[in-house]
Amino acid sequence: MEKKKKMPVIVRYLPVMIVFILILAIAIYLFLDVENTADSESLSITETNIRRAVMSCYAEEGRYPESIEYLKENYGLYVSDDYVVDYSIFADNIMPQIFVMRKQVTN
Repeated sequence: MEKKKKMPVIVRYLPVMIVFILILAIAIYLFLDVENTADSESLSITETNIRRAVMSCYAEEGRYPESIEYLKENYGLYVSDDYVVDYSIFADNIMPQIFVMRKQVTN
């Protein structure tokens, strides 16, 4: 009667470990993707809110605001400290250029 050779434990569980690592890697990737999507959406919402406040000012006063600070003081605009807003106005009757960027985090 022949004895069956036992496979080492690591070899027996290798397929299970590989599947577990793959599932874990996919979960991490999806988590990071959701986080990036949320950041992008937050940036878009902030820019949209600024543009709406600018248009409200133009509709009420007949001119575009001279600065973001004016919108904050008079129209209740809130911009998180996580963002930098580049607001360039040429004339009070021409739509200003508005760019919103996320601040770089330095470690």
